[in-house]
Amino acid sequence: MIQFAVRRIIGMIPILLIITIIAFLFVHLTPGDPIRIMYGAELDQETYQTLRAKEGFDQPLIVQYGTYMYNMLIQGDFGSSYRTKTEVSSEIMRRFGFTFTLTMLAMFWAILIGIFVGIISATKRNTVWDRVGMVSAITALSVPEFWFGLMVMQIFAVQLGWFPTSGSGTFAHIFLPSITLGFGVAATIVRFTRSSVLEVMREDYVRTARAKGQKESVVVWSHVLRNALIPVVTMTGLQFGFLIGGAVVVEQVFAWPGLGSYLVDSILARDYPVIQALILLFSFQFLVVNLLVDISYGFLNPQIRYD
Repeated sequence: MIQFAVRRIIGMIPILLIITIIAFLFVHLTPGDPIRIMYGAELDQETYQTLRAKEGFDQPLIVQYGTYMYNMLIQGDFGSSYRTKTEVSSEIMRRFGFTFTLTMLAMFWAILIGIFVGIISATKRNTVWDRVGMVSAITALSVPEFWFGLMVMQIFAVQLGWFPTSGSGTFAHIFLPSITLGFGVAATIVRFTRSSVLEVMREDYVRTARAKGQKESVVVWSHVLRNALIPVVTMTGLQFGFLIGGAVVVEQVFAWPGLGSYLVDSILARDYPVIQALILLFSFQFLVVNLLVDISYGFLNPQIRYD
């Protein structure tokens, strides 16, 4: 397993390199002049050219990219924000905990609700419990996150006053954003869990376990669930990447001070260093999650070998 993990980590390097090139070209070829953004639109031409040379924007793109990679890899410097003049790395570190906590709690709700409802729907197939679970899942997939967030805010924060509408610092502040973020993922997990459990329940070893007189609960939890979770884990890992993207919307709705809102503000301001750093960070997180998902297969099914 260690050799497998090392090979995967080494394989991440060219992927991340390609991502840095794409991100660099994307932000630098986007219309908008960073010098005007940083120093204002009233600059005279001489001052403008001086500042452009100072920031290195008079150099060819390949030279600018080489400077960017050198500063990032050798000095650990992602640059300074054009908008706030602060170091990008320090601002990311300050906000990372907020986004990480929100994403992990949202995934916790999604897994807890999704697997539980999926198992109930599968074991009680074609009953009212199954129909309610499936209708709820389809409805959740059809509802936009921003609308659902506004609705739960209106009901539970504005009308009932149970939770704050925005801010951070307590569990009450993060509860509604995490529920909103995990809502759609939970619906996807419900559908995958139900179909996976139903497929495994048709296997011969499950029928054998029932023929031996084992209780249905033992059959489900000991024989069915472990094998049924493998495709669910794969899908959950992929959904984690979508959670990162969904966090952008949810953080804007609830004014959550995480990386999502930071990214939106930076895109609107053409803040190139921030955009590049966040694209690279989100891509790296997605690759790490997929690696952890692949490693988890061995724990769910000991027969799996990493050759």
